[in-house]
Amino acid sequence: MTFDRRGLVAGAGWLALAGLAGCAAPAKYGSQEASVPRLSPMSDLQASEAAFMALGLVGTPYRYGGNTPEAGFDCSGLIGYVYRQSAGIAPPRTVAQISRWGQSVSAGALRAGDLLIFGEGGSPSHAAIHAGESRFVHAPSTGGTVRLNGFNERYWKTRLLDFRRA
Repeated sequence: MTFDRRGLVAGAGWLALAGLAGCAAPAKYGSQEASVPRLSPMSDLQASEAAFMALGLVGTPYRYGGNTPEAGFDCSGLIGYVYRQSAGIAPPRTVAQISRWGQSVSAGALRAGDLLIFGEGGSPSHAAIHAGESRFVHAPSTGGTVRLNGFNERYWKTRLLDFRRA
């Protein structure tokens, strides 16, 4: 059996286009289904820069409605600031909107700079930026600061709903 490389490349191109036009069910955390992310407006380099920038904001005070380092951050304000600065992308402002934004990706396809959605009973209530190595940066609560946690920690693992890519 022989392979025609041009045919394979052309076929792969059509497959990529079909993936852009199609729609798939979200892949939830722990899902065994393979999920191949569609092309993202955020390059791998920009995603890495987003994760690095988020790490640099650890220690910034939490403030409900805050979306700058000077004013402090809530979780969605942190995501908006980091994505605008690192990639010129403006995500939605609320966690509910962010939880439906972009596309769901499997744990195996996760990259630094992707988003994590947390909540209970399937209802999103918190969002964070993946920093790599099962860690994430987030603005967790009133009186706290932007911090780094692991999504395999007991508290967060039980609340992890989805991984999202812009």
